[in-house]
Amino acid sequence: MDEHKHVTRRDFIKGASLAALGMAMGVNLEAQNAPEKITQSRVILIRHREAVGVDGAINAAIIGSMLDQALVTLTGKNNPAEVWKSIIRPSDIVGIKSNVWGPLPTPAAVENYLREGCLSAGVSEKNIAIDDRGILGNEVFLKATALINTRPLRTHHWSGVGGLLKNYIMFVPEPWTYHDNSCADLAQLHNLPAVKDKTRLNVLVMLTPLFHGVGAHHFDKTYTWRYNGLLVGFDPVALDAVGLQILVAKRKEFFGEDRPMKPSPHHIAFAESRHHLGFADPNKIELIKLGWEEGILI
Repeated sequence: MDEHKHVTRRDFIKGASLAALGMAMGVNLEAQNAPEKITQSRVILIRHREAVGVDGAINAAIIGSMLDQALVTLTGKNNPAEVWKSIIRPSDIVGIKSNVWGPLPTPAAVENYLREGCLSAGVSEKNIAIDDRGILGNEVFLKATALINTRPLRTHHWSGVGGLLKNYIMFVPEPWTYHDNSCADLAQLHNLPAVKDKTRLNVLVMLTPLFHGVGAHHFDKTYTWRYNGLLVGFDPVALDAVGLQILVAKRKEFFGEDRPMKPSPHHIAFAESRHHLGFADPNKIELIKLGWEEGILI
């Protein structure tokens, strides 16, 4: 794969304007006197032309190689084994928070890679669990000292988009209590006692994202495409913000115009401005792009 590229603010907004991203979030992101290089949150975008075949089959070996390279680049460690030992302790009890939504679940290739990474760090197999809707009754999650957050990005009827910020909603017994104002305060989920300060890694799956839909249970394969990417980092807000920008650019390419999402995914901007969980402002994100560049949209 190509060597990684440090992306400037000018590169970051290529393909979808900052104003369009602000429109998508329902806020004004126009920066004034913003420095050209701020690196508070590092996000790795890695793509591979053959990660997903034309038949929809996911190549697990390629996914593993992509995640290896992304983790080494994210941390600056010498190899994946060093990365895993730096983020997971042998004594940890690890919950891998996945997503099982039928039309677009977290791929088994990603789940298995994360599980193997924890095992390589010395975690006992009995102290690792992969779950989504059953986490409140899962003994590993109830005792977890570490979490890994992973799911595909898609448009969502209540929150505009479903990403890493929303993925922890199953940690509450009544998820609908977070639906007010288009799920504006999803970042609060990350301060729950079962979650706070436990997330060691975030992986936003961008293999075949869903960029448009109408209705509570919408899914139309017409509005997915083989982007063949993964976003990896420590800041879920930054990852969701970058993923959203890719969806905004894809919507403009597909529809031929800037078409606002309904509802607005303003929970991403509020995660920074209201809850101080991470960075949604592109000027505060260091985006590193690896691999296949055709159709990158960002």
